Amino acid sequence: MSFPRYPEYKDSGQDWLGTIPSHWTVMPLAKIALGPGSLFIDGDWVESKDLADDGIRYITTGNVGEGRYKEQGSGYISQAKFDELRCTEVLPGDVLISRLNLPIGRACVVPDLGERIITSVDNVITRPDSGYSRAYLAYMLSSASHFANMEILARGTTMQRISRSTLGQVRFAFPTEEQTTIATFLDRETAKIDALVAEQEKLIGLLQEKRQAVISHAVTKGLDPNVPMKDSGVEWLGEVPGHWEPKRLKFLASNIKAGPFGSALTKDMYVGSGYRVYGQEQVIPGDFAIGDYYIDEAKFAELSQYETRTDDVLISCVGTFGKIAVVPADAAPGIINPRLIRLRTAKDVMPLFLAEVLRSTVTFEQFSVLSRGGTMDVINIGTLSDIWIALPPIAEQSAILNEITTQMARFDALMAQAQSAITLLQERRTALISAAVTGQIDVRGLAGGANAPDSIAASDYPASA
Repeated sequence: MSFPRYPEYKDSGQDWLGTIPSHWTVMPLAKIALGPGSLFIDGDWVESKDLADDGIRYITTGNVGEGRYKEQGSGYISQAKFDELRCTEVLPGDVLISRLNLPIGRACVVPDLGERIITSVDNVITRPDSGYSRAYLAYMLSSASHFANMEILARGTTMQRISRSTLGQVRFAFPTEEQTTIATFLDRETAKIDALVAEQEKLIGLLQEKRQAVISHAVTKGLDPNVPMKDSGVEWLGEVPGHWEPKRLKFLASNIKAGPFGSALTKDMYVGSGYRVYGQEQVIPGDFAIGDYYIDEAKFAELSQYETRTDDVLISCVGTFGKIAVVPADAAPGIINPRLIRLRTAKDVMPLFLAEVLRSTVTFEQFSVLSRGGTMDVINIGTLSDIWIALPPIAEQSAILNEITTQMARFDALMAQAQSAITLLQERRTALISAAVTGQIDVRGLAGGANAPDSIAASDYPASA
């Protein structure tokens, strides 16, 4: 189907709005809150020292999504502090507009959270006059054209924001009659899009689980389902192919080295260029081209025992622990930092195979149990050395790696397709909202009633607005 257009249009007088339906009104945003009981004011200036463990809920710009309230954070202030700061209570149904953090100008309708609420100074509390639909306002403030206009108007060097006065002067297009109709239509259609996105996200999750299961099975059970099995004698490994050798990791390495600690390497030793200092920044994404920490030649010579070489297996050992990467041949010369352990494999162990084993579920379970720390999980050389691995002959390691590469390419392609579908759906969702709230489509006959279609295919949504 193709979406209908309004019979007549006029120039809005605003470059970012373009033409609008002839019966719509253009006026400053602040004008929607001029009547008794209405509000268009900033939230309250609350500092961390003002917060308490309970009392009146304090929500921030982080709670304001694009047209949606986001549940996060649990700050509170006491009644005494509320009175002292002369705070403004946020009511269910109020529209919060974020003046800070991209996308600037996003808004949401506050739901009933079952408790009293205040909000931070970078949110504008909007309580419009009765003639304005709050749901429509949230959609209007979620359009791509609105966000683009906010980027032009925002100011700031280190952090962009827009003032409430500037925001209130921005002229928007308001339908004189069909605000609720448009909101009802968008509620229905965006819910359908969101459901399709959720299905694709679930598919990606299932593919990721299956991908991990395929890797774990290959590196712990092999590729031949008919091969004779034996009890490994290790709880973690269970049965393994009869010709594989269960070994502790320390017997598969020619060298294991933790990164420099204490005053051996501190950030004040870093220079603008020279020898790279590799850490979790490279290991977690597996990208050795990123990062900008360097040491000079003299410091590199002093710390040469921590040098990285091609095929070294690097293991994240603090915080985000158990992440693995193999140093590629084109990696620049450098050293590891204190958050990594460097492992060099024995001759009968392929580094890439060992990396896949270390990423497997059975090894990660051992990491989780053996790691110890106060506020962070930590792997040290002792615990790492005690990890059990079932080692196949090197020719079989190569065959397993080839099969993993083939299978991973298949899973990656399927996940890329699902992600592409999500991206397209989200683009069409944004475009549909923009088209509806700027009057580029007429949804009055589509929002409900006997003549409204039961379903509109996603492919029918406008691709741009």
